[in-house]
Amino acid sequence: MRKFVLALALLSSTTSAFAQQTAQPARSGTPEEQAACNRDVQRHCRAVINQGDFTILACLQQNRSQISAACNQVLKNHGQ
Repeated sequence: MRKFVLALALLSSTTSAFAQQTAQPARSGTPEEQAACNRDVQRHCRAVINQGDFTILACLQQNRSQISAACNQVLKNHGQ
């Protein structure tokens, strides 16, 4: 099973985000949002996929001109 974590800055606070990551790795975003960005993360951010949500988010932002319209919309919907 391949590991996928969608990076979205949706967490209510940095403290709770770190607490959740420490307790267990949790995926951010809805299943639909994850599906919209899955291919882009696999294609453009595979090298950083195990480095956490914020690293993947930064990768998606760096590759914004190359990501799908659906994933780009997910980022826009969350103020990214």
